[in-house]
Amino acid sequence: MSENNDQQITIVDEDGNEELYNVLFTFKSPDFGKSYILLYPAGKEGDEEVDIQAYQLADDDDPADPQGGDLLPIESDEEWDMVESMLNTFLNGGGTDASDQDWGVPDPK
Repeated sequence: MSENNDQQITIVDEDGNEELYNVLFTFKSPDFGKSYILLYPAGKEGDEEVDIQAYQLADDDDPADPQGGDLLPIESDEEWDMVESMLNTFLNGGGTDASDQDWGVPDPK
């Protein structure tokens, strides 16, 4: 998982309106073979309640340093459950580095 608190993304809605978002974190799921990004509206104070949005990154976008492009919808309930679990882990201080997570994959070290 990569925390990207200083990175921002502009999202253009279907009406052409632009809105600035802060990147909360990004991560790659070996189970689904996809990368994901979680965002919240820019300009929110630390104690304000915010709506967090989650998207799948395009296959060619690096989750450690997303450069933009297409943000894809998350389509399956299983993926939503996994993303929600990752968000809960993040919000509960479960670490911001992929090495902190038990992915069920052997450590290459």
